[in-house]
Formats: sequence, structure tokens, C-alpha cells
Amino acid sequence: MASARASAHGGRQGGAALPERLQPAAAGALGGAAVAPLNKGRSRSRCRCRCRCRGGGPRRDAPPLPQPGEAMAAGEAVTLQLGPYAGCVGSHWWGLQAAAPPGPAELGGGTLLRAAGGREESRTPRLIALELKGGVGLLGRGAVCPEAPAAWRGDVASYVEQPPAGGASPRDRGQRMGDASSDGKSSSGTSLQDATSASAQLDVSWDVCSGSSMQVWSDYLSVQLHPRSIYIIQQYNHNGESGRLEAFGQGERLLQEHGCVEELEDRLHFYVEECDYLQGFQVLCDLHSGFSGVGSKVTELLYDEYSGKGILTWGLTPVMHNMGDSQKNFYRLMNTVLGIVHLSSHSSLFCPMSLNGSLGLKPQPPITFPYINYDASLNYHSSAILAAALDTLTVPYRLCSSRGSMMHLAETLNFSGRKVAAAWASVPFPVVYGHSLPDVLHTYQQDLPWKLLSSCREQNVSCCFAQSVVLRGISKEGHTSCPGKQPTSPLHAFETAEQILQQYSHAVFPGAFSTFHVLEQPCMTRPPYPRFFSPLLTRQGFLLDKHSSYSAAAVESIPVLTSLQSSSVLHTLLYSLYKDVQKLNIRRWASFFSAGVEQADFHEAVEALRTLSQCYETGFGDYKSEGETDSD
Repeated sequence: MASARASAHGGRQGGAALPERLQPAAAGALGGAAVAPLNKGRSRSRCRCRCRCRGGGPRRDAPPLPQPGEAMAAGEAVTLQLGPYAGCVGSHWWGLQAAAPPGPAELGGGTLLRAAGGREESRTPRLIALELKGGVGLLGRGAVCPEAPAAWRGDVASYVEQPPAGGASPRDRGQRMGDASSDGKSSSGTSLQDATSASAQLDVSWDVCSGSSMQVWSDYLSVQLHPRSIYIIQQYNHNGESGRLEAFGQGERLLQEHGCVEELEDRLHFYVEECDYLQGFQVLCDLHSGFSGVGSKVTELLYDEYSGKGILTWGLTPVMHNMGDSQKNFYRLMNTVLGIVHLSSHSSLFCPMSLNGSLGLKPQPPITFPYINYDASLNYHSSAILAAALDTLTVPYRLCSSRGSMMHLAETLNFSGRKVAAAWASVPFPVVYGHSLPDVLHTYQQDLPWKLLSSCREQNVSCCFAQSVVLRGISKEGHTSCPGKQPTSPLHAFETAEQILQQYSHAVFPGAFSTFHVLEQPCMTRPPYPRFFSPLLTRQGFLLDKHSSYSAAAVESIPVLTSLQSSSVLHTLLYSLYKDVQKLNIRRWASFFSAGVEQADFHEAVEALRTLSQCYETGFGDYKSEGETDSD
């Protein structure tokens, strides 16, 4: 069983006041706040299904709540993937979960996966993926899972309607406009009956050495999807120079069309009504493209329809190239700024994630990892690293032994208007084979043991307000190096991994409210996960003192350490974006605003970004003081 520990010291929890529309609506259990979203006259629609999905209560046939002291499996969550890069991260994430060893596990599979057709042995992601035309490719055999018919013991009669002359209509074929798959056939033309026969054992030859053949995320999707999972946006293309979803306003306008909203709501209700205890929603959203506008409207819809449920949004950006294209650079910055403001407003917590060195105008080299040799130009590679981090960051509300939820995690970090969090990760965590956890952490007295995945040039944290730390893939007991002897460091005086992490955190971040989770279940890295690990790693991802006979392809699992933080580094990130926007002559880019964003609304969002950055000020040499100098 995984274990958790929380600690709090008298840390500073103050922050700048937010404008009225960003003020907390109600205080949470830990001072957390739900933020009033940037709604523009959208009325709250009523659920048309005959379920209790919007209210979020348990179904009438749901199992009883456990008694105090009993273990309770984590509640369910629905995941939304918005955009091509979100699909890349999601595809790896589902693969990591599918690779988990069978048998009793510390993480509850039912949190993100659903039993297909009521069969526990066959699980599919509780997923809605919005993609562009041509962005999914051909879903392979077994990639779309049919639903098993409900068991019926009564009499059965068949009624067959002859199709009219000229063939059956789309309605008769059971197809729905915008679906990548129908109830009868997958998008590649493979019947779902054939897919079922191939789904028991996927025999796929993965080209994971170079990754050059991985063009779209469905090329390395290793799990089955429900027929309602993928929704294709027909108005925009994945490839080509024309018909691209480039601007924030285009994405917002898509979700204002009645047909698209109705389709999304129907799919949400389908998944939500089968949940016993809905925790909330995970939103993986491309931040650099017009999908940031799509995400803004999607999170607004979730905020309106499912009040009181957690909404954790991850703003994803691939490693950017060809930064010399001024128009693309401008659009990327504008989409990022508007996305951060709107997504954080409508979410319980928002976290930007990228291996880019910067999200601003000045290009920075991508983040490097000492034991991963990845190609930053391949989304297949960069998204795999983010997926391993995401799979670990989300552990607190997926544990079988924990009563924690998505909302609990958000309220740990979002107090005082701090709706944005920063992600840190060590992938893999460099545990030397045969050494203890105190030995590893003792070597990080000056430098942190993780890398910042939120695209900020500042890697040092001057102040951490709150954090959620997760360590996985190591033993939780027996970390004393030499029992009976004088400890070589204060960390060596503790035996359990939770105590060691707690002591280390208090030394590095004094005064921060911290929660800790340790689990022995590692992050599984079997194909189609890339083979880009250092030859210094064993099969279990532990570090050797010298090169081994193992190849990078032999690494089957890795230990991972992550921290989701509310810290001063976010002031640097947000305020640097504000300063970059201030330098722009937006009158040169009328095409961006013609897509649907009013300049007055844009200026309001820019000021909201500045106000949001002030929530993370500490007054100890923040980026603002040097950012306002003439040299900047």
C-alpha cells in the first residue's frame, strides 16, 4: 500500500488581490478557492439525460460508502484530450497504465479506465479526444473496442429493415458525423468484430528505436478506445498550410456552435452517468495553438455543468522549432497568454507543461535529462517524458488506499488565488543500485533533484508556498545505510521513505505546506515507450556505477520523483510572458483578432495575467524587479 504524509509550517500565504472576476468564490478545506470564470453571457444549460451526472451524486445502484477506517478505491475521473500534442502525451499515458503488472496494485485502475461492456478484464480509457481532420490517422486493428451487448434472458425477436435503393444512409449505418469510428466499423474500415478477435493479444511491431515513423499519436496508441472517444473537428486540417486551427478565437468559436457543444455534452453525459463517484475531469490541452481557445470553452462548460467537481487542466506545448517565423511566434505567444488566463480561471488548478526552455519570445534550449537521450524534434519522444511525469503527478487522487481526490489536491495548492502550479520531475530518479534514498538526496544539498517542466528559465525556487511530492519505484522501508552506527547525515537517521522526503523537503523549502506519497509501483516503460535511456540504467531503471551490458531497449521500468508546486518560480514565468506581450505591436496582427478575440478582451486578459503573477511574489528579488529595468 502506498503511504502519504502531510506537513505544514508557518509559511507565507499572502498574495496580491485579484480582480473581481478572479476572486475566490468560496473557501476550500485548506484555504483553496474556486475561481469565478471569465464567462461571457453563456447560460447554464440543463442536462438532457436522465441521470444525476451534473449533480455528481452516486448512482442509486452504487455500492455503499466505506465506513471510517476502511480502504476506498479512488473515485472516477473523465479525461479530455484537446489537440494533437495532447494526444501524443495521452497516448503514452494510456500505454503506461496498460503496461502496469497484473494483480493487486497501489493505483486504482478504475479511476481513469472503465470496464468495456461491463467486463473488468477489458478496460478502456474514460476519454474524449478532440482532434483535427487527418490528425488521427488509421486506428489499427483492435484500437477501437466494441461494447458487449447487455445480457438478456428473455425472448428475442429480430426486425430487419431493408435499405432504400441506392444504399443505406449514414443514419442507417449507425455513423455519426464527426466520429473517427462508428458503432459498426472503425475509421480504417476494420470491423469491430475483427477488432475484438485481435484485441486479446496485440502483436504490433513498434518502431521505437528512432521514432521517425511515428507521425501522429495513434501510431503508438497501445490501448483500445471506446467508439465515442474520438471526435474529429472537420472544419480544420491537421496538415497543410491552409485550414489550420491557429488562433485562440477560432477555438472559442468552435465551441460556440450548437452542434459541437451538443456532441460534446452527449459524450460527457455518457461517461459521467456510469460513474459511481465522479471526482472530476482531467483536461490535457494544447496551449500553443487554437486548441487553447477550445480548452477555454470546454473548461467553462465543465465549470458550469459540474459544479463542485475537480477540474485539473494541463496546458501542453511541444518543443518549438523554426522560431524565426514571426507570425507563428506571435500566434503562439498570444494563444499561450490567453490560454493560461482563461484555463486557470475555469479550472480548479492549471499547470503548464513543456520541455521548452521558455514559452516567451526569446527561444531557450530544451530541457535535458542526464539519463535520457531524447530527440527534442520528435513529439513521440518529448511527450513520453511528460507522460511519465503526468502519470506520477496524478498519483494522489488515484491511490486505492487514499481518500484524497482531485479537488483535495487542487485545494492544497490553489489558496490565495494561486490557480497555477509548476511541475517538477526527475525522470528517471537517479537511485544508484544498492544505495539508499538518503544517499541519493544527500548529494543534492545545493541543486534540486528534479527539473522544471513548466518552461521557465529560472530553475531555483526562492520560496515554495505548497507542494505535492510523489516518489515511486523504490522500497518504502529499510533506508538506513548502516544500522547501529552514527548517521552520516540527518537524512540517514530516518528509516522510511516518507520521513526522509519530509526531512529533505523541510530543509529545502522551510515553511511550505507539503504532502508526500510514496509507492513501490514503478513507471513501466515497455514498448511503445521510446528506447532512449542511458546504458547506465538497469532493467528496473536504477543507476549503475559503470556501463553495463544492458541496452537502452532493456529498461522496463523506472523510478520517478515529481513535485507539483505553488512557488515563486511562477511569478517569473507569468510576469515574463506579460512583459513579452507588452513589447508587441498588436496592430500588426489584425488577422489574429479577426478570428474572434476582441482587443478590449485581450487587454483585460493581459492585465489578469499580470495580477495572477503578483500572487506568487515574495518580495525577495523577484523577476519583476529586474524585468522592469530598461535592460529587459
